[in-house]
Amino acid sequence: MNETTLVTTSTSLEGYRVTKQLGLVRGITVRSRSIVGNIAGNFMTLFGGKNAIYTELCERAREEAFQLMIQHGQEMGCNAIINMRYDANDVMNGLTEVLAYGTAVIVEKVN
Repeated sequence: MNETTLVTTSTSLEGYRVTKQLGLVRGITVRSRSIVGNIAGNFMTLFGGKNAIYTELCERAREEAFQLMIQHGQEMGCNAIINMRYDANDVMNGLTEVLAYGTAVIVEKVN
């Protein structure tokens, strides 16, 4: 299996033909904010603008879910994931679930 997995939010991958659909793949992570992160993040909201602490937390959670989705797809034998999406939900106060999901496929390059 090639270590490179192509990922797109589209239902097709330009320059490639889907030869087999393998099914749904997902990566999920649940993250909480630390007490220090909450204090610093809340302090930053007093001044408005970009909140770098919460932005970094969200970015790390999305990246982790994304990488877990790719790993799941590679375990299924895919070389591409199409129609990729993110979803996020609060599990409880201060605890957030981030889900990355899509359709695992096998593609071949079109000449």
